[in-house]
Amino acid sequence: MLSFSPTSNATLLSSPTSFSLPPSPPRSARFKMSIDSLPPLPENRTVLGVGTVVVDFLAAVASYPKPDDKIRSTSLKVQGGGNVGNALTCAARLGLNARLISKVANDTQGRGILEGLQDDGIDTSFVVVSKEGNSPFTYIIVDKETKTRTCIHTPGYPPMIPDDLSQLSLSSALDGARVLYLDGRIHETSLVVAQEAARKNIPILVEGERLREGLDGLLNLADYAICSAKFPLAWTEAASVSSALVSMLLKLPKIKFAIVTLGEDGCIMLERSVDETPQIEEMDVDSLLESLKQRKDDSTAIPTHVSSPVTKLRANGIGTVCGRLLVGTAEKIPPEELLDTTGAGDSFIGAVLYAICTNMPPEKMLPFAAQVAGACCRALGARTGLPHRTDARLASFLS
Repeated sequence: MLSFSPTSNATLLSSPTSFSLPPSPPRSARFKMSIDSLPPLPENRTVLGVGTVVVDFLAAVASYPKPDDKIRSTSLKVQGGGNVGNALTCAARLGLNARLISKVANDTQGRGILEGLQDDGIDTSFVVVSKEGNSPFTYIIVDKETKTRTCIHTPGYPPMIPDDLSQLSLSSALDGARVLYLDGRIHETSLVVAQEAARKNIPILVEGERLREGLDGLLNLADYAICSAKFPLAWTEAASVSSALVSMLLKLPKIKFAIVTLGEDGCIMLERSVDETPQIEEMDVDSLLESLKQRKDDSTAIPTHVSSPVTKLRANGIGTVCGRLLVGTAEKIPPEELLDTTGAGDSFIGAVLYAICTNMPPEKMLPFAAQVAGACCRALGARTGLPHRTDARLASFLS
């Protein structure tokens, strides 16, 4: 992807139409393992994503500026972004067939967005291109001192509405899909796609990044949910993350599992069980989570997991659900290798999409997704560091 020499932040804030997105480097340059050494991919591995795709203008700075400061960036990168675009790019590099439903304008940014996705083999034939308006873009300031990023987003116009997607396009986009991923944006169109997917018995993964208009309707149709650290507490008003997960599974009876990503603290997953025999022990979910945290191995840099047996999980004042609680660790990245967390959550979701398509059990899925997210954090931008299926770092998770 395109990199720039250090420049002033005045350049960063100039008109985005002055930038274009270059093609990705050839895939062959990143191959590290023989494809023959990997297990075969499933025949049905098509994922459909619905959401917003953008242009990211990423400026790395030594430290975040104070009000009225004038500082220089240490590096600048322009590349495609957006939750659904990043997750599908990750899934495509892992070997899945990815399709996208979204909307851009016929401007420099929009054409660059589509070219970047197509370079990674993503089917953009279902993306609506508006003759007028502007494509969405995001300014991202990466603070090298605190290892954080701040996003300033400008939405695209005109927004996507259900009438933008014909019934023929909807049917074609869903044809043969193994799983549907919704990033929670363009909720009206997403709901139309989700309702048709549910009618066709296509599993649906919904992202809960934060409270959004229309998200409840999508979650009611979801088979899987992946949430940010703050979302479950905000959505359920529960007192703890573990209690919030119990609440989510009770409120959403179709959900097979819900995952909360916690950055460097890994993730927590609650998997529903259909085994509700009377002999299963009932346990307080908060106490169980604490016991699992004490069991996890913090001595290894490689992502791992710990799991409870199937049990009846009780959340005080909420109720009881039968299932397993799993705690996954994040990769321990040396400080000198940790460059940018932009898109880490998106790459985690892309890896989970791969896991669903390949029937990977949760015990393998959580460490695998954490390893993929770790690779993403080693480069500037959400897509630069995304690994391919042949990356040697993934070998032990895919064998």
